[in-house]
Amino acid sequence: MPEYISLTPRAPWVALTTTDEDWALADPGLLGTLLAHCHLIRGFEETVLALAAEGLVHGPAHSSIGQEGGAAGSIVGLRAADGVSGSHRGHHQFLAKALAYLCPRGIDPHADIGAPVRALLQRTLAEILGLAQGFCKGRGGSMHLRWPEAGALGTNAIVGGGVPMAAGQAWANRKAGSDAVMVTYFGDGAINIGSVLETMNLAAAWKLPLCFFIENNRYAVATSVEEITAEPRLSARGMAFNIPAWHVDGMDALAVHLATQAALAHMRAGKGPVLIEADVYRYFHQNGPFPGSAFGYRAKEEEQAWRERDPLELLARRMTQRGLITPAAVDALRERVAAAMRQAVEALIEPVPGADLHGSPASGKIARRIRPGLWPSPDFRDVGILGDLSEMIDPVAGADAGFDPDADGATEPRKFIDVVADLMDRRMAADESIVVMGEDVHRLKGGTNGATRGLAQRYPDRCLGTPISENAFVGLAGGIALDGRYKPVVEFMYPDFMWVAADQLFNQIGKVRHMFGGDDAVPLVLRTKVAMGTGYGSQHSMDPAGIFATCPGWRIVAPSTPCDYVGLMNAALRCKDPVLVIEHVDLYNATAPAPRENYDFVLPVGQAALRRTGRALTVIAYLSMVGHAMEALDQLGLEADLIDLRWLDRASLDWDTVGASVRKTNNVLIVEQGARGTSYGGWLADEIQRRYFDSLDQPVQRVTGGLAAPSISKVLERAAAARTEEVVEGLREILRNKGEA
Repeated sequence: MPEYISLTPRAPWVALTTTDEDWALADPGLLGTLLAHCHLIRGFEETVLALAAEGLVHGPAHSSIGQEGGAAGSIVGLRAADGVSGSHRGHHQFLAKALAYLCPRGIDPHADIGAPVRALLQRTLAEILGLAQGFCKGRGGSMHLRWPEAGALGTNAIVGGGVPMAAGQAWANRKAGSDAVMVTYFGDGAINIGSVLETMNLAAAWKLPLCFFIENNRYAVATSVEEITAEPRLSARGMAFNIPAWHVDGMDALAVHLATQAALAHMRAGKGPVLIEADVYRYFHQNGPFPGSAFGYRAKEEEQAWRERDPLELLARRMTQRGLITPAAVDALRERVAAAMRQAVEALIEPVPGADLHGSPASGKIARRIRPGLWPSPDFRDVGILGDLSEMIDPVAGADAGFDPDADGATEPRKFIDVVADLMDRRMAADESIVVMGEDVHRLKGGTNGATRGLAQRYPDRCLGTPISENAFVGLAGGIALDGRYKPVVEFMYPDFMWVAADQLFNQIGKVRHMFGGDDAVPLVLRTKVAMGTGYGSQHSMDPAGIFATCPGWRIVAPSTPCDYVGLMNAALRCKDPVLVIEHVDLYNATAPAPRENYDFVLPVGQAALRRTGRALTVIAYLSMVGHAMEALDQLGLEADLIDLRWLDRASLDWDTVGASVRKTNNVLIVEQGARGTSYGGWLADEIQRRYFDSLDQPVQRVTGGLAAPSISKVLERAAAARTEEVVEGLREILRNKGEA
């Protein structure tokens, strides 16, 4: 018979409940602050729902009424340097952190509401209404609230989507030598999201000061936690990752505070992440002013039972028992909050001109509208998708923008991959803010291709090997970039893996600057390689340019020579926007002229290179296809303009060079190697035809790979990817259409 040995988790897992003694010993200032926070949040949320009922909130109104105790209890003990991030239901956490920032010594529930708090309420309400004075200038609304000065680092509409970024901010805190922590809030639905679980593992492995705070309100929209989770005790998830976990009654703000204080001591001591599960209850439906019972998924009896445990009533009762407040004082506090909210509403809302001041028979309410002058200008629509590149104007110390590769002794023959490795070594030596991360970048003598050779030995705390969890580590890098103290350089071993991390790349990193108002820099570099021709098949061979070109929040660099790589990567590392740097395995081991000494020059953003000139046609290429295009032109003896784009994104593309060439040659051939379905040239051809229609003698022609991604078979792989032969045929098609066959 086999022997069975019981195993136990390494991390503690406890439930915490308060006692009468805890309430008797609690600091009166703490209890008063908790009560004031809860009432300010409740009054604010009731106003939001009332405006939503009038149709004045465009979009969702995810209220947190009933969940105030979890936010107040966990946040009043945080410091200004500590950060919080949240989910789509995050008004309460945002307000609590902002209140703690404005009133670091607490709030007296007997005192008047001061002007700073009134301004906070109005500005937050303005954001939810989509107005220019909001924290995100009206772009965020209910689900995207950010005030970095206060440590409110962003709420997020993608379930679980903001958790990896919170890990990045926690990493930056630890790296800077601070004992500041991050608290990331999410719900029972997000506990099953891969990016959340990936981040738990990464945070535990790296011992990051990050608190995973689960607001278990029992319903993911209308689906109960028991329906979709085999272990409904959600704090059990911490055990899988060796993360200490607390389970607490979230309707008891003091209990949440005590659990959070214990968790903070653990994190500030450098022991790594923690998890807190707070049982809370949202009194209303997922969105809007109606209870869940109105939609049939909750019973009225259940809702009433939770309302009897109201966190505001519990705090008031306990404080009254100790003689710290009277029922009349609680009523007065509530009225002061209501008056502050009426003032905020009056500053943003006005009666509709000519409306019946006695109200309509149907609603009994005066018709109101947003004050027209408060909306953002339509001209603000695209402002802040990317930065203004002002960081590229001032020269970097030691940089030489005048590098001439044709000067005597300026270059020497070198392998492309050696230049990649040496350039990053040079930059990390000069800039201690650069941190490199990715799978195996610290092993195998520089990762799978040698691009990070020697970095782990010279910069062990800034060359980080990650788990195989792209969502977690690229999202973490996004959080580091948004924090602003460090500059992450992320390596994706193959671009196909970007699909795994699509939420973090596109919904988070690509949108975050614009979404939060356009002011936050996101200095992140993402390196990857096109590996067509290596036999790695459909899931390791794609060219990502066409996908990223559809996301306006990214810049894209595609160097075709070692000299270009140096200048373009230096530009990418200076840029305050996220930059995708695409490399190609065909170039890695090729020997070509490379800088002999100057690894500091910067090539301008948005400047293409004209590799050949001639009147026959315009050929547009990037990466290894520049070389294939040269071979094809030589085979046919054609003199043509060959444009090496270098910068591929819409905002950075060199339209001056492209336009001048099109107007000269009147014929265009775009050549790329990858599959037609994810083609970069598709949108580029459309844009060229729209811009230069009158200059074209024929439609823009294209050379691409096949419809399908490359297969493992050597023959099928070759058939799926374009090279010199396909470019030759594309050139011949152009000539036939010109009558020059």
